[in-house]
Amino acid sequence: MKHLRSLACALAMIAFLTAATVPAMAAEDLYALGADDVLEIVVYGEKDLSGSYRIGPDGAIAMPLIGEVNVGGMTARTAEENIEAKLADGYLVEPSVTMQVKSSRPFYIMGEVKNPGSYAYASNMTVLNAVALAGGFTYRAAEGSVEVTRGGAERQILPEEKIAPGDVITVNERFF
Repeated sequence: MKHLRSLACALAMIAFLTAATVPAMAAEDLYALGADDVLEIVVYGEKDLSGSYRIGPDGAIAMPLIGEVNVGGMTARTAEENIEAKLADGYLVEPSVTMQVKSSRPFYIMGEVKNPGSYAYASNMTVLNAVALAGGFTYRAAEGSVEVTRGGAERQILPEEKIAPGDVITVNERFF
């Protein structure tokens, strides 16, 4: 028993030290751009190229000079680098591009909620926040049995877990 406690303490210390030394990635560094996201793009010194761009169903935006640029599935930083490379290819000398997501695509909630449908995503939103936006659980809802479909993969999710733009949340029915 004493050895188990020592082992548990050692593992906890390793986990703490690892977490303290590995830099945390910001949520925007992990966010994959997708259809219906609205991007605010600034090309420094080029007002005609800067502006808001909505990602189309094919994952692309249409920019002056360079035309269609595929950004779907990329992070904002990777998309910036992609746009810079296209602008540097015969159009601008040393272009500098910054981008931020102005508005994210909606999430969808269905199943045993009062008002299923599409809702605007807000950062740090949890399943419970999504259910509240949808009017709450119905009396038939299995409140602890929620599934999320993200990127084509479906899995069980806890009510306090965070959701992402484009998620499809399904609140299951309880069986008596």
